[in-house]
Amino acid sequence: MVVGAAIIADGRLLTAQRAEPEHMAGGWELPGGKVDPGESDEDALVRECAEELAIEVRLGRRIGGDWRLSDRAVLRVWTAEIVQGAPQLLEHLAFRWLAPHELYDVAWLPGDRPVIDAIAEANLI
Repeated sequence: MVVGAAIIADGRLLTAQRAEPEHMAGGWELPGGKVDPGESDEDALVRECAEELAIEVRLGRRIGGDWRLSDRAVLRVWTAEIVQGAPQLLEHLAFRWLAPHELYDVAWLPGDRPVIDAIAEANLI
């Protein structure tokens, strides 16, 4: 299980550029990561945002259902808002705040692209 956060502030969506692994480096994604054994999806997502960006988030509503990443991985995504801190580059190459008209200005990783389409269609930002 992989979890992702659609962090929204001031009408913009936070996206992060992967540093690794090599085959994903340079691609853009929603912040998040893998769920550890015994951890809830929501707890994992809050932890991942803290580890990756040094921020505390409050999760909102779930976006869609299970987004298939591969034969072995599923992505679950929630909206989120920052309640403490400012994003820092701890694990990514870069991050950007995208306005609605900029959602497709970055090279999304294939697994995130359907989620971005859903965000755009639902006018979440």
